[in-house]
Amino acid sequence: IESYDRGVKVCDTQPLDTTPFERRKTLGIHKQPQEGKCRVGFLVPSGRLSQDECRIIADVADKYSDGEIRLTVEQNIILPNVDESKIDELLAEPAFGEDSRLKVNPGMIEGNVVTCTGAQFCSLAMIETKANAEDVAKELEKLVDVDKDIRIHWTGCPNSCGQVQVADIGIMGAPARKMDPEKGKPVAVPGCKIFVGGRIGEDAHLAEEPYVTGIPLAKEDLLPVLVDIMKKEFGARDKAPVVEEDLVVIDE
Repeated sequence: IESYDRGVKVCDTQPLDTTPFERRKTLGIHKQPQEGKCRVGFLVPSGRLSQDECRIIADVADKYSDGEIRLTVEQNIILPNVDESKIDELLAEPAFGEDSRLKVNPGMIEGNVVTCTGAQFCSLAMIETKANAEDVAKELEKLVDVDKDIRIHWTGCPNSCGQVQVADIGIMGAPARKMDPEKGKPVAVPGCKIFVGGRIGEDAHLAEEPYVTGIPLAKEDLLPVLVDIMKKEFGARDKAPVVEEDLVVIDE
């Protein structure tokens, strides 16, 4: 259809893309198009770094990625243009050792946590998010096994800077009450609403209504609720216990 002789044509809309959406992995080691180069993404738990960790990352970047780092929307870090021949040396760095918070290959839960600033530095937040998010993710890794990445977002208030509505599981600061054994009645405690089923990509969806509300933030209250949600909605399984037959004894 020509429009008023202006040479403008109205056409049918572009067909919707029906190919499955798969989010590109940012954590771990991945080859780049450039021959012999890799990008290495590593976890920064809850997006929080200490001064010492900043210096450690800067030193590692100077050594392996020509001083360059890239920040991701998941609050993690990528070292680009790392020589493939130096990957083993990089992984052996103390920066990624057992005593470090930084991990190149984190679990499917702790590697997908996003948080807002939280009550420590934001006057709008109703709860502390950073420390709780890191702690809860570690505990969930010990409690359940999952077959895919589970994105858990935390936000301290309804402004949702942590974007809980697009997460697999979103935790939003909210009022809660818990029985106080000394007073013999429920008292106000830090709590949360939990949202479930948000999606991103071609099939995006906002989880606008809470799945459950009024959950106290204490781990003994929150963890059982999260484990139950992960089993019902995401196929999580109880972590298999380590038995003696599974242990290998190495003679010195």
